[in-house]
Amino acid sequence: MEAQLKSKRLLGINGIGRIGKLTLWNHLILRHFEGIIINAGRELGKNPNDIIHYLTTDSTYGSIDRFLYGHTGKTCQITVLGDYLFEFDGIKIKVLTKERNPRDIPWSKEGVRLVVDCTGVFLDPSLPADYSKGSLRGHLEAGAEKVIVSAPFKMKDASTKKPDDCAMFVYGVNHSGYDPVKHHIISAASCTTTALAHMVKPLLETEETSNIVTASMSTVHAATNNQSILDTPPKAGSSDLRRNRSVINNIIPTSTGAAIALEEILPAIKEIGFMADSIRVPVSTVSLISLNLTFRSILSENGEPIITQDFINDIFKKAANGPQKDFLIYSENQNVSSDIMGCPAAVVIEGHENHTRTGFLSIDGRTLQQFGITTAKDISIPVTHAKIFGWYDNEFGCYVNCLGKLTKYLDKNMI
Repeated sequence: MEAQLKSKRLLGINGIGRIGKLTLWNHLILRHFEGIIINAGRELGKNPNDIIHYLTTDSTYGSIDRFLYGHTGKTCQITVLGDYLFEFDGIKIKVLTKERNPRDIPWSKEGVRLVVDCTGVFLDPSLPADYSKGSLRGHLEAGAEKVIVSAPFKMKDASTKKPDDCAMFVYGVNHSGYDPVKHHIISAASCTTTALAHMVKPLLETEETSNIVTASMSTVHAATNNQSILDTPPKAGSSDLRRNRSVINNIIPTSTGAAIALEEILPAIKEIGFMADSIRVPVSTVSLISLNLTFRSILSENGEPIITQDFINDIFKKAANGPQKDFLIYSENQNVSSDIMGCPAAVVIEGHENHTRTGFLSIDGRTLQQFGITTAKDISIPVTHAKIFGWYDNEFGCYVNCLGKLTKYLDKNMI
């Protein structure tokens, strides 16, 4: 049976937490891979039934049956083939439990060429394969040819340059830049960066909104497993004391690297002073981006602002029906977070709440003279501020769905 598994198109998943399990579920839907090898890195439960229980139930998305087939009454057919070998609807799944260090995981022996690392632990692509605490390059030494990280890269030494064989891609935005000859370690960015990139892309591609002066965003973000259920003491050297406060009792301001990651996905953002922050709230999934942009604006022949709420919403309507179809959804419903749970789009634009305001920046003649402009007249420059809202299911709908599409794309382009 194991020999048959090795002969098939296989996917390796390292880590079986939130993103790892939902990645498995996603590929049961896509059915691109004939077999999936999951490295748990430790024993799970007392017997195979305990593993099946974990892999088929979820407090957020419900049972695997409902996830795959809705309320049709159809069930996922599961067969136990061995202690750590199963079949889910004809797709064989093997669970490895021995090794935690990537270089010791037997990817070569299992016939795995492509691995998705969902641990959230190995984020620095510059570390060597033999780094004592494990590294992404360990997967390559263990036999994998490509590694996708379900998080942005994070260098232990901020001054270290990212290696040339690494790149960050958001599917539907810049994934076509993938070079199978050059790129071996790929970051799929983060859930927030994925949603944000799909929000900003059509604005940059529209002439009237491409002149962004300043930008900032706040994500009202669902809780994650790296937060504390109840208050805990901070680790040595910790600078973010709020992360140790109870996630179920508090609204918690914190940081996000989405703006920095966005610069790699959309290089034009580097010219803009982009700021970003995150506010964690006690919901299990679905987050909301509040994007604030200031544009160098123009007026119509009648002296009216061109960039209005309708103009902004039309940009997203066209994107939703055109180049970003299925990745960006435009909605005029009065949504709440639970309405978005499971939505497979990268972002759902909340057109009902988007709004703009145009004002005028007045510059007097004396100020202009400092820049060598000789005039006695004051100048008024129209400036438009826009607030744009975008929902995203930070677990399955937005992130894992786009991660799955990127994984399938890389596999189809393996050399």
